[in-house]
Amino acid sequence: MVVEYEGRSRPARYVGYFDCFNRGLYYEAHDVLEDLWLAGGKAAPNYSFFKGLIQLAGAFVHLQKNRLQPAVALFKLAEANLGKYPTEHEGLDIAYCLVLAADWRTAIDSTVPATNPLGKRSAPKLVVMD
Repeated sequence: MVVEYEGRSRPARYVGYFDCFNRGLYYEAHDVLEDLWLAGGKAAPNYSFFKGLIQLAGAFVHLQKNRLQPAVALFKLAEANLGKYPTEHEGLDIAYCLVLAADWRTAIDSTVPATNPLGKRSAPKLVVMD
């Protein structure tokens, strides 16, 4: 899934994450980025950044499976990890990601009983700038 992104200015797995995410392939997005996340270990400067992106994709995996509370938990974790970075990091608008996660989490938490917003709203898109 990442071969077509080789030779670009950003790592192929990073670019592949966004391609998968934007096509609604959230599990695949998580899977594509996982090696990059684990490669540097916890001391790597982007460890929490990649972890937050994986958690964001994971939240949408849970929504696809109609597991609302695990999705809420992962949105919160994604917010905490991505919130450690400046508003723009690695070509990504972190502020937008934080608003996106909070918005989807709130959409679940604000309904009683909780309902899944995934089929009712447009799927999110993430854009990384080169």
